[in-house]
Amino acid sequence: MVTPEQLASFDDDTTAELARRLEEDDYCTPFDSLKDWHLLRALAIHRPELTLLYHHLVDQEPFDED
Repeated sequence: MVTPEQLASFDDDTTAELARRLEEDDYCTPFDSLKDWHLLRALAIHRPELTLLYHHLVDQEPFDED
């Protein structure tokens, strides 16, 4: 779970580092990648000014699973 304190600790540099990890997709486990993705998504919702350059990494498009 992403905490408000964790979100408040992010700035442009830490957000860029998070995005870099997601773009490189070099994780030991898929769960590590998912953890970062959830964090970036929470930032996009609660602090969108930090994620404007990384919108392509946060899939917020609705889709049909059928």
